[in-house]
Amino acid sequence: REDIVNVLMHEIGKNRPDAEAEFDRTMQFIEKTIDYIKNSNEFGSGWDASNGPTRLFLSRAAIGVVLCLGPYNYPLNETYATLIPALLMGNVAVLKIPTVGGLAHLLTIEAFAKALPPGTINFISGSGRVTMPPLMESGKIDSLAFIGGSNAADKLIKAHPEPHRLKVFLQLEAKNMGVYLPDLFESGGDDLDRVIKETITGTLSYNGQRCTALKLLFVPKAHSEQFATMLAKKIESLSVGLPWESTDSKFSQITPLPYQGRVDYMKSLISDAVEKGAKILNKNGGKVVGEGVNGGESTLMVPALLYPVTPDMKVYEEEQFGPVIPIAPYDSLDEIIRYSREGKYGQQVSIFTSSNKETSAELIDHFSTVFGKININSQCGRSPDTCPFSGRRSSAMGVMSVMHALHEFSIPTVVSYKDVGNNDELVKGIEAHSKFMQAAF
Repeated sequence: REDIVNVLMHEIGKNRPDAEAEFDRTMQFIEKTIDYIKNSNEFGSGWDASNGPTRLFLSRAAIGVVLCLGPYNYPLNETYATLIPALLMGNVAVLKIPTVGGLAHLLTIEAFAKALPPGTINFISGSGRVTMPPLMESGKIDSLAFIGGSNAADKLIKAHPEPHRLKVFLQLEAKNMGVYLPDLFESGGDDLDRVIKETITGTLSYNGQRCTALKLLFVPKAHSEQFATMLAKKIESLSVGLPWESTDSKFSQITPLPYQGRVDYMKSLISDAVEKGAKILNKNGGKVVGEGVNGGESTLMVPALLYPVTPDMKVYEEEQFGPVIPIAPYDSLDEIIRYSREGKYGQQVSIFTSSNKETSAELIDHFSTVFGKININSQCGRSPDTCPFSGRRSSAMGVMSVMHALHEFSIPTVVSYKDVGNNDELVKGIEAHSKFMQAAF
């Protein structure tokens, strides 16, 4: 645990509490998955005699060879949330070690080697653009488990000679909205303070490098400046530093981005927005701490709160995946509904309100055909792991959870016979010799 936590801190800039949480949640996910298999009747529960003379034995069987590609931001948790269910269902796995965030996997190779038969899991390193196309072009990959960008996913799928037979599981980009209703500001007080805190966590946990982060905040125009000012002050109070640094037992809340390319992209979004009329409201917003000192480079970027953000700005549509917080004032809920309908992504949305039940219900009815999860007065997130984590459009294909991941990497398989003649006795003998029918989960 400590070795992997240290790797997560030093390689991808995750602070200690978040690195520890990633490791612990991964172990909990694995334990819950194994418990589900043991206690479920989906994995060989005997014969079903409820269909007249027809007898049915149902279990789940492996798909074949699963190619797993995980992200840099949660290299252990999100990758193993697909890898472990795939292995438990009997598949052979090929794991592409990410160029950034790959060291955690190097620490697990020996553990896998001790626990699994040779060839069960195979690790590949190197450039994904170089190593992945030949694998897909071989036609020997039966299932693709990919967490990353939609463009890369499309290219991989198209590279397969028979894409119709490729079982695909994708978790991709998102542009999750935070929608703030007017009644929230009319009530003020504790409700608004609580929402501000939730917004900070939703936008800047792990520097905003989460597909589930809040990435565009829609605030009523009449209250948008007040909200932006309050949020800016809260951002200025966050501690900025290295992942392992702490003051009074509190670790840095804003930490370095994992590589220079992320900094460059954040700068490009900020510059575009400022050129088109937005302002950076928080002190030192967008500044890179230590940049240029003694000729050195740095990726420790202070978050930038952009206000007001308008539809002509790149950050209005593009997923920033980093410490840039755009606030878009709105006049009518129609603007928000239109954005959700016409947008490219469909993962999650958060609605913040104090008491407006009717409008909240109306939004939920609209959003229920657009997003996989609708949050009320809370940030977007994947947890709990027993909850289906889904999405629409260019945000996802397939569902992740303790139960659903097992389904994604297996096929329901039936053995059937009619209870006539000596079939019953015959099948009992077959069952006694069948590894599939006696699989001890």
